[in-house]
Amino acid sequence: MKQVVQITRGGRLAVRSVPAPQVRPGHLLVRTRASLISAGTERMALGFARKGLAGKARARPDLVRKVLGKARRDGLAATARAVTARLDEPMPLGYSATGEVIAVGAGLEGAFHVGERVAIAGAGLANHAELNVVPRNLVAPVPASVADEHACFATVAAIALHAVRNLGVGLGDVVAVIGVGLVGQLAVQQLSLAGARVLAVDTDPDRRDLAGRMGAEAAAEPSGAEDTATALTNGRGCDAVLIAAATESSAPFTLAAELARDRARVCLVGLTGTAFPYAAFMKKELNVVVSRSYGPGRYDPDYEGRGLAYPAGWVRWTETENLAECLRLMASARGGRLDVAPLITHRFPLDEAERAYRMIVDGQEPHLGVVLLYPDSAADTAAPTPLLSPPAAAARATGSCVLGVIGAGAFAKSVLLPELKRLRGVKLRALATHQGAAAEQARKAFGFETAATDADAVLADPQVTAVLIATRHDSHAELAARALAAGKSVLVEKPLALDRAQLNQVVDARNASSAFFQVGFNRRFAPMAMRMRERLAQTQPPRFVVMRVNAGAVPRDSWIQAPDEGGGRILGEVCHFVDLARFLVGAPIASVQAEAATALDGPCDDVSVQIRFADGSLATIAYTALGDTAYGKERIEAYAGGAVITIEDFHALTMVEDGKVNADSRGSRDKGIAAALRAFADAVSTGGPPPMDEAELVETGLATIAILESLRSGSRVSL
Repeated sequence: MKQVVQITRGGRLAVRSVPAPQVRPGHLLVRTRASLISAGTERMALGFARKGLAGKARARPDLVRKVLGKARRDGLAATARAVTARLDEPMPLGYSATGEVIAVGAGLEGAFHVGERVAIAGAGLANHAELNVVPRNLVAPVPASVADEHACFATVAAIALHAVRNLGVGLGDVVAVIGVGLVGQLAVQQLSLAGARVLAVDTDPDRRDLAGRMGAEAAAEPSGAEDTATALTNGRGCDAVLIAAATESSAPFTLAAELARDRARVCLVGLTGTAFPYAAFMKKELNVVVSRSYGPGRYDPDYEGRGLAYPAGWVRWTETENLAECLRLMASARGGRLDVAPLITHRFPLDEAERAYRMIVDGQEPHLGVVLLYPDSAADTAAPTPLLSPPAAAARATGSCVLGVIGAGAFAKSVLLPELKRLRGVKLRALATHQGAAAEQARKAFGFETAATDADAVLADPQVTAVLIATRHDSHAELAARALAAGKSVLVEKPLALDRAQLNQVVDARNASSAFFQVGFNRRFAPMAMRMRERLAQTQPPRFVVMRVNAGAVPRDSWIQAPDEGGGRILGEVCHFVDLARFLVGAPIASVQAEAATALDGPCDDVSVQIRFADGSLATIAYTALGDTAYGKERIEAYAGGAVITIEDFHALTMVEDGKVNADSRGSRDKGIAAALRAFADAVSTGGPPPMDEAELVETGLATIAILESLRSGSRVSL
């Protein structure tokens, strides 16, 4: 693997190929996607390495004392050899990164999962390297909505957050932040999110302007900061001062005394000179605290290296919790969001790390957040499908659903069309199917006004406001995209698509259309499924769902099993249960892993699918064609919050909780088909929102495709 290293003697820096690390118990092996160069910290490390021996001695007299002590004990020759060996030792750089878990060490099974994205922390651990081994307490899961290049800021953000916590400020407190580099900018945002009023102090006008955009109420250069603080506080002085500057001068301490009110707290998070004016600090009885990096647990070998947990009643905000909180704030969809995107000034591929460091150390151009991107990061982080955007305009309310139908096979004629014929407010306008005789027969049987053998007769009909697609699977995506392009809302029988390219085709068409689409996942609308969902929503995650599907055999020569036409039963039928799991759990799908039984005759019809959700929930789908259809087809079990809920073939529902059993049995099986059709027709008629979240439908389609990808690769597939 490749890693950025520095030789302490002379400060030479290089990207080297080194042996890959191996996972250890209590640790994760993480493939890095992005890492952050903390310009202030790493510039000082590089600057120290570039000093000669005399310069190093002046900068670190503590090390000189150690060397002299060793010389007295072991002699000059042995000491010289030890010092030379230490100076020639390559030093890893970096301490703030994000990546994907590729191996889980013993003891962490279930706590983390292969394919999960995580932010990692720690000097010598979260290195600028393609692979890193990191202990559990220096890792936090990355929310799905947070990009890799943003998540790699989490460690530095945790440093700022712990400093903010050390200030102990709240709503309305006025806080001066001296030095608004990377840590200072993050602290400005966090203080603003906490309700504090921030005065940003820096010599750089561009950084002062950025601090204003990040939430600072006022900004000033050091020479004018006292007047600004006086005006901001009505002469009282700042309630707290955060020193986030990086300088050998002690001027920030002098300035802090000038800005602070009586008995204020001064927190040092940047490395500055520490000679402070005693009289000024004494007269105001100022409190000084030096912030311990990311938070409690830092520098504790038991906590960091051995996974020790502190009691939450005594230590609520550990470095791990601070790391996770920063990621949560980055993912917030509400007003209180930690936005790190404006802090990124440069991006470099890993191979150009030397050029990035030259720019930083030599001050070639202004910079703040410098991100290193890794060889596979672009491919790994690229969205497999485009994002859905809101419709270009609200769907047209027509007062009725004028329906065109493409495809009239056995399921359409026996189930869908009879239900649609019974629905009030639905006008069956046009029907298209390949065989003319079948088209005419269906037209008469169900009352369509026109019939044809060409789909264009439906798609081009100006009276048609909505389209039902019930053709064979390979045509679903193309016809759905064409209907959306024609401004007609679409109900597509499952599956929506057979591969990622087809899925993209539908999403692109939907993003350019004012219409919506719905997929025939009727089980979401089944009364018993809705009751199960309502009960699960009352519990806290994780939730555990098990589905057993005794599907029965389909002949190998059926069109359903043809790869180019039906796509097989995983794409055509297992998708139903993937979507139902998504509906019941109510959280985004994070990853999919699948195993198949040996296929002795024909395609793979017997699979075990494990779906992991972003909230830590898990669903397992056991789908088989090996059983007897005289036995029940579907059994769904859900476990959460001390309750057990089961659905047996959609005619019996049982809830067990608090030692009590409540059962509901019905003579008929209601799988929600009529309700799904009615919801679609109503949404078309009223111009209302889609009955099913379209982004979830795309997610389900992608997760189903990922089942096949997992079977091919033998590994978990992240969405």
